[in-house]
Amino acid sequence: MNTKRILTLLTAMLLVAFVLAGCNIAQVGQNVVDKVQEEVGPALAQNELAPTPTPAPAQIPAKHQDALAIALAQQEALADLYEQVAPSVVNIQVTASHPDLGQEDLPEDFPFGLPGMPGDLPPVRGEGSGWVYDDQGHIVTNNHVVEGATEILVTFYNGLWAKAELVAADPMADLAVIKVVPPKGVDLKPLPLAEPDSLRVGYSVIAIGAPFGLEETMTTGIVSAIGRSFPVGKGPGPRYSLPDVIQTDAAINPGNSGGPLLDLTGRVVGVNFAIESPVRANSGIGFAIPVSIVQRVIPALIQDGKYEYAYLGIRGQSIDPELAKVLDLPEGVLGAYVDEVLPGGPADKGGVKGGSEVVDLDGIQLRKGGDIIIAIDGQPVRNFNDLVSYLVTKASPGQEVTLTVLRDGKKIDLKVTLGKRPEQPEPLPEEAGKITPKAAIAIARDTVEEKGLLKGKIQETTVMPDTYEGRDVWVVELSDGKNTAVVIVDAETGEVLSAATQ
Repeated sequence: MNTKRILTLLTAMLLVAFVLAGCNIAQVGQNVVDKVQEEVGPALAQNELAPTPTPAPAQIPAKHQDALAIALAQQEALADLYEQVAPSVVNIQVTASHPDLGQEDLPEDFPFGLPGMPGDLPPVRGEGSGWVYDDQGHIVTNNHVVEGATEILVTFYNGLWAKAELVAADPMADLAVIKVVPPKGVDLKPLPLAEPDSLRVGYSVIAIGAPFGLEETMTTGIVSAIGRSFPVGKGPGPRYSLPDVIQTDAAINPGNSGGPLLDLTGRVVGVNFAIESPVRANSGIGFAIPVSIVQRVIPALIQDGKYEYAYLGIRGQSIDPELAKVLDLPEGVLGAYVDEVLPGGPADKGGVKGGSEVVDLDGIQLRKGGDIIIAIDGQPVRNFNDLVSYLVTKASPGQEVTLTVLRDGKKIDLKVTLGKRPEQPEPLPEEAGKITPKAAIAIARDTVEEKGLLKGKIQETTVMPDTYEGRDVWVVELSDGKNTAVVIVDAETGEVLSAATQ
């Protein structure tokens, strides 16, 4: 073998040694040199071509061995978990009775529902996800996935499918139960539920569903936050809140709706239902309905066809520095401020006091002098979501609760017998026939979304009374940080008189 070929061989082998990931480069290089001398030496002496030697296998440095073993174990654990859970997750295809309902018509809070054909091409078809709840054929999904459906088709992990029927739905929790008779070849494997309050921020979670129709897709992430609050319901006027919502960075996209959010043991900790994204795709912020609500709502939907929520009959908000300043509260006061009390409602009968003196907070009117609820049945209330969470997950209509309130700086305990929540928040007498500032904002937001007047997420909102073409109106300005949309809403009828981007 000539010297040039020998040098070429040596160079190539050293390059191979150099790119071996995770290796000690100097040591591997020396090993290769030794190997070349051993194998090629005799050939050099005889000037003959020797067989090409096989490079030494890559060796992971000892200091990385433990980390590699842990990573491999985690990898195997996730793969095993997927094989265990995937047969319990289904794809749901829906034919809906809303030929005028397209993706652009859906509220910002629920961007997954019916992401199929454009609204002007009936029938509307969409997809979502669901998971097996029991061995009786009940499957849990989101209300917005199956709302208005005339036909529901469930596809299982092995490609078999069957038609399903709607058992019951709860728009207030965005949950629904459908029922299917599994085809031959499908064994129903219910998913276990985690214990309420078992999550902590930073815990690992797994989402399985059918994003963009891609069935049996698994994504992983962590719990980014807990205790979020989401408005539920549509249309003008006040809305109820969905409490204790889980925020996660696990990739969630249209089609994941109704699929399970799982812990590392394969237990359901939530039901995926929403994302925060101006383009309706994963941006690292997804939301799931907590298992604490699933455990209460789903059995009631199966047994009774509905879930009845406990009702207090108040309107208010959390105490924050801005509100504390307007209300002249001392620093450090936390709780649920009672702005209004519905006359004749449970809170009114129990002696809860709302505000009286009207003040302005960023263009929204509220009343000073109301009670501040700081505990319910001894459980601390640090914000309005804490109060709603207790009513939704721990209380029932007809139950007597003890509210601890701050009134004029003094603690007072009030006994209140809870009522049953109406389907829609009842207007106060002075609101009858009128559009409140909050209602005008809701109408304006819906208009901006429908017309696509803003590209980004709405970051700032102001509302002011005015007159327009001889009418009393609310002028609502909504900004995404770059552009501002101005919507003029009739203060009597709620009609949108003008909507444009400045």
